[in-house]
Amino acid sequence: MSQDPEKLAGQLDKSTRTGGLPPLEKWHPELSGDMDLRITRDGTWLFKGSPIAREEIVRLFSTILRREEDGEYYLVTPVEKWRIQVEDSPLLAHTMKVENAGTEAQVVTLTTNMGETLEVGNEHPIEVGLYPGSEDPRPVVMVRHGVEARLVTAAYYDLAEYIVECEIAGVPALGVMSHGILYKIGDAG
Repeated sequence: MSQDPEKLAGQLDKSTRTGGLPPLEKWHPELSGDMDLRITRDGTWLFKGSPIAREEIVRLFSTILRREEDGEYYLVTPVEKWRIQVEDSPLLAHTMKVENAGTEAQVVTLTTNMGETLEVGNEHPIEVGLYPGSEDPRPVVMVRHGVEARLVTAAYYDLAEYIVECEIAGVPALGVMSHGILYKIGDAG
C-alpha cells in the first residue's frame, strides 16, 4: 500500500482514466490510513505541504474522491482507501453559463476547477448554506459521491443575475430555476 500520489494513480487501470468516471459505488476497501494530502480553501491540492505538480494526478484524484457518512473525505481505489483533509469544499465551480434564460426551460451550467461541466438539476443540485458562525453564504453544487464544488464569488454573483422572487413551501424566498426545478438561494425581504 502506498501513500505516494504517483503510485496510487498507477493503481487505476487505463480504462478507468480514459473511459469515464471510476465506479466508486462498487469499491469498498478497508481504510488504509491517513494520507498527508490536504485540499485548501482555494482549491490547491497539497501532498506533504507541497502542491501536487502534475495536474493530471489532481484531476484523476478528483474522480476517486468520496465523502462518506462520517463527513470525512477519502481517495478510493479498488484496493485502497485513504482519508484526506479538506479545508472547505474539495472542488470549486468558477464558470457559469445559462441557456434559455428567463424561461421554464432555463438550464444553469457550472464548470469546476477540474474542467468538469455540471448541469444544475436533480443530479447536481445547488444549495446555499451559511459558513459556521457567520452570515456569509456558502453556495455549493453537488458533484457526486457526497463531494461538492463551492461556487467562487464571481460565479455566485453571476448566479445572482438569474434570481427570481418565489414562494417555497408557502414562504417568500429568492431562487434560481434550472431544469424546471427551483433552487432556494436566499430569503425574500
